[in-house]
Amino acid sequence: MRPLWPAGFNKETHVVATVLSVDKQNPHDVLAILGASAALTLSEAPFLGPIGAVRVGKVNGSWVVNPTYAEIEESPVNLIVAGTAGAISMVEAGCEEVGEAEILAGLEVAHAAIKKQVEVLEDWAADVGVSTMEFEERLPDRLLMDKIKARFAGDVVAAVSKLEKHERSAAVAELKQQVLAAWPPAEGAEDPAAEAAAVAKAFDAVEKEIIRHRIAVEKVRPDGRAAVEIRQLNVEVGVAPRTHGSGLFTRGQTQVMSLLTLGASRDEQRIDGLGVEESKRFMHHYKFPPFSVGETGFMRGPGRREIGHGALAERALAPMIPDPETFPYTIRLVSETLESNGSSSMASVCASTLALMDGGVPILRPVAGIAMGLVKEKDDFIVLTDIAGVEDHLGDMDFKVAGTRDGITALQMDIKIKGVTFQILTDALEQARKARLFILDAMGAVISQPRGELKEFAPRIGTVRIDPEKIGALIGKGGETIRGLEAEFECTIEVDDEGLVKVFATDGRLGDACIERIRSITKEIEPGEIIVGRVVSTTNFGAFVNLKPGTDGLIHISKLGAGRVATVEEVVTKGDMVKVEVLDVAIQNGKEKISLKLLEKLAADVAG
Repeated sequence: MRPLWPAGFNKETHVVATVLSVDKQNPHDVLAILGASAALTLSEAPFLGPIGAVRVGKVNGSWVVNPTYAEIEESPVNLIVAGTAGAISMVEAGCEEVGEAEILAGLEVAHAAIKKQVEVLEDWAADVGVSTMEFEERLPDRLLMDKIKARFAGDVVAAVSKLEKHERSAAVAELKQQVLAAWPPAEGAEDPAAEAAAVAKAFDAVEKEIIRHRIAVEKVRPDGRAAVEIRQLNVEVGVAPRTHGSGLFTRGQTQVMSLLTLGASRDEQRIDGLGVEESKRFMHHYKFPPFSVGETGFMRGPGRREIGHGALAERALAPMIPDPETFPYTIRLVSETLESNGSSSMASVCASTLALMDGGVPILRPVAGIAMGLVKEKDDFIVLTDIAGVEDHLGDMDFKVAGTRDGITALQMDIKIKGVTFQILTDALEQARKARLFILDAMGAVISQPRGELKEFAPRIGTVRIDPEKIGALIGKGGETIRGLEAEFECTIEVDDEGLVKVFATDGRLGDACIERIRSITKEIEPGEIIVGRVVSTTNFGAFVNLKPGTDGLIHISKLGAGRVATVEEVVTKGDMVKVEVLDVAIQNGKEKISLKLLEKLAADVAG
């Protein structure tokens, strides 16, 4: 809705969408957009809508408008689109490597539905009889702008033509002071600060007009690049050796470092929201500190921008994350924006891909992202690849596209004009595809696939599947057995109802030893098996030996030696370690009855 207001309208306008109930079957986000559109359309605000909004997916090869949660799970495309009857104004999507043509087809389906929604809202407004409020336009002084252009146009062009960002900013700031000095507040003015502000506002508008004309008409970008040219790239991995994986991605004056952390299943993020998702094992978080753009400011919790950019990058990477059976870790990525001059969100996609591969996470394919821009002046327009900060600030579109070599995984588009045509979208998607492949080549030259093993300091998760009926034996009375294993092997053990056991250990050797112990605890004891165990008690008829936690076997006195044995204690006593052979395993009254034969009493130093 942001672009759909008159240029001179600056009255604060607040639209609140409140979700009163959810059915857990139908997403509520597009309804919030429609509700907001309806509220503004029926109000006296000078809203240039209405707009419609839909989600489209593809189920069994057919496009579905506003699919349910269940249908979204089946769809390779989750596309949210908003727009007017004449053009599209917002796109957001998560995809499973979908081609550009498929995206355009989905946009056409969405726009057809949007037109119907807009028609209904317009008819509703006509029935209600809406009147639009009058307001005072607060636009830059056109006469003053013409005077500044006549005197300083050449100087503005020279200032904005400096290729380096900081030099360009300094030159523009110096020129602005000259303009303020050329039109000082009138002597005796009632509000000299307001007069100075009006001059500054007019200068800013002149700068914007000149830059936009140079880009759209003269095809000259502020930093001198061609329309499809990407800034210089630099790719590094392993920059933080103590972490579980790290990647540093630099594009021009935008630099992002992503750090990977691996955890156990119990580290999954618990979701307590209005949707159907209950937990997440893959998380991507994005940080944008003030110093990244040379500013000071409070560093509190994540803001709207950080949450949105983090979610976009997470959506771009999620289709490539291996399933829990293949890689049973909880995965968290944090992208630290170290410097920003345009599209740090897409840089975080690239840096996070590098961190995943550096950490040995077996992602399906690398993902890269790029931001496309647009500057449109009447009939002249140009689609820009890899927009810098000034092009984002003064341009008309920010269209972020992420994906693999095989297709798109995420989209996000917002604009500052009333809408964009399908031709512009087609051009932008094609330029983004070529740019994505170029970036993937640069990343592949440094690391082309995930490392074959985890980093030295990464935790190890081993898995073993046991008979579900043996889960009780593994857990033990009151959890005694499983807690003892965790303490002995310095690990965390998780077991599900299907008998899948995960052992999470910082030391791989201890984890492997724990798995072997679990196998011994849960395996079936069979006749002929040789086992080393400890004598736990003696009686007048034999000795009981612990074969595994919760399971003892009896060596009858007649099986303690070749000849007759007078007393059990002549051969073994409580606490002795012995090697025994399993003679028989029988079930009596639902319990195992195991008979043993003594093979050898182990020496004290061997017994440990």
